[in-house]
Amino acid sequence: MSLSYDVFIAEPIPLNVRERVPNGDERRFSPLSITLVYGDRDAVLVDPPLTRNQADDVARWVEATGKNLTHIFATHGHGDHWFTAGLLAERFDAQVVASAGTIEQMRRNVAIRPQFWDALLPGQIPDAPVTATVPDGNRIDLEGHELRIVEVGHSDTDETSVLHVPDLDLVVAGDVIYNGVHQYLVESKDGGVDAWRKAIDIVEGLRPRFIVTGHKNKDLDDDAQRAIAETRRYLDTVDELLPQHETARGFFDAMLERFPALLNPGAIWSGALALRPEKTP
Repeated sequence: MSLSYDVFIAEPIPLNVRERVPNGDERRFSPLSITLVYGDRDAVLVDPPLTRNQADDVARWVEATGKNLTHIFATHGHGDHWFTAGLLAERFDAQVVASAGTIEQMRRNVAIRPQFWDALLPGQIPDAPVTATVPDGNRIDLEGHELRIVEVGHSDTDETSVLHVPDLDLVVAGDVIYNGVHQYLVESKDGGVDAWRKAIDIVEGLRPRFIVTGHKNKDLDDDAQRAIAETRRYLDTVDELLPQHETARGFFDAMLERFPALLNPGAIWSGALALRPEKTP
């Protein structure tokens, strides 16, 4: 019995924000990667999406495979990677699992949901109580193959993890690694960038051949070395350019000039506003 994996990309959706990005783009959510790791009969879904409509699309995609979905795993607590886990778990009679740290961050995201998530996407997100449990030994069994939950600490948020599938030389990396999309820097103050680098080192130490990232340009492949190198380069560029610019707009423009091909400049604008907040009298 061998394993395989496939990836569903949920396309960017507009946010309930009137202001545009300084380059004129509409504010949108980054594309989401939802991964299905499967064997002959059973499957594990990684990082279910954010909205009801996205969950319906993912459910039809899973149903088309004919596989029995046993587990739904969330790599970290940001709601775009688990808010529809309950809907999908009920539909497929699957178990929702996560690391202990991720479960705590899930609760935090539920607490901020009214003023953040629901404000950005009013009426689009289902009820999402935290039902995840920690599997024994941070392991998921898939038809006799071991899928390992590896905790990596802070990346673009606290208490993140990845799913290591040794039999496929695969890491499903959540937001530890990015692939062709601007990185989310809002939570990168006070040593967050250096902590993120340590998380990348842990992923690299797993020696994957393939990495599925939580936010991915669908036209790019899953080459692990390239994605790791490009994620590191982005963080190195943040450290280079941030001290050179005292304003959010200056930093944003500099990052956009350095990375013109990356998707969703709105993500770096959010990060710029957090890292260089406007000064008030």
